[in-house]
Amino acid sequence: MPSRPIANAPCSWGTLEFADLSGTRIEYTQMLDELVATGYTGTELGDWGFMPTEPSALAAELQRRKLTLIGAFVPVDLRGDAATVAPAIEHACRTGTLLATAADLIGQAHRPLVILADTNGTDPIRTANAGRITGRTPSGVIVRAAKVASQAARAIHAASGLQSAFHHHCAGIIETPDEVQRFLHHLDTDLLGLVFDTGHMLYGSGNNDTDIVALLHAFAPHIRLVHFKDCHPRVADTMRSTKGDYFAALQAGIFCELGQGAIQFDAINVALDTIGYTGWVVVEQDVLPGMGAPRDSAARNRAFLRTIGI
Repeated sequence: MPSRPIANAPCSWGTLEFADLSGTRIEYTQMLDELVATGYTGTELGDWGFMPTEPSALAAELQRRKLTLIGAFVPVDLRGDAATVAPAIEHACRTGTLLATAADLIGQAHRPLVILADTNGTDPIRTANAGRITGRTPSGVIVRAAKVASQAARAIHAASGLQSAFHHHCAGIIETPDEVQRFLHHLDTDLLGLVFDTGHMLYGSGNNDTDIVALLHAFAPHIRLVHFKDCHPRVADTMRSTKGDYFAALQAGIFCELGQGAIQFDAINVALDTIGYTGWVVVEQDVLPGMGAPRDSAARNRAFLRTIGI
């Protein structure tokens, strides 16, 4: 079984895309130093402005640490009107240009991805019911979401030459496996693929026993990036029984250290070989600002992956 290139991301250090989060945020220099020290060779960008937004400055920080730039998470309101969608797509294009230019300056072989997502955590109903979505989302909502995401991907490619990948996410409009499947059916798949996130897929399914390996196989033709994230079954059960919202789940540690939750990463690793996936794996352990000990968790997560041959 071949070794895989392993990255981590700013969200594992408490840098999340949500507005109005309290707590002290770790500076990007500390985050990158700790990422390298704990054994990772790639990173995502984080929120706009977390790392330098001038391409040569960003390239210098990454090159000094011999890091590959994997991509950047960019929320777009998938149910929005032109007034909200247009500036979000403009921001996504600006992000793509930064990624492409910095990657060119470094001379890295990997072409970064713009990781598109819904504006997760902004809709009160989806946020309140994350991890336990019931009923079937209307087809019009799914089709509209795919149209907006495809529009963004086309604009990003025109501006930067980069491809995009969509990140299904709890507390967003595309959360459950059914929503993911229906959404993919309506995408412009020439320019927009899928980020397969193990933790969001499991929690978003509403069932701790969901077969994530089977879903990985089902979505294989669309997968352009894989996020390794674990999901703690006891926390998931508690949030579902007490009706805790998405942010309560984060605070309770829904996304625990790898190997401490319900995801069978050894089986996932084998499945990645079976589907012929040779790209990057990004470890993510979403935590709120100031929560936990990110460096220690990153080190234990990397050590766990070595126990399964990565």
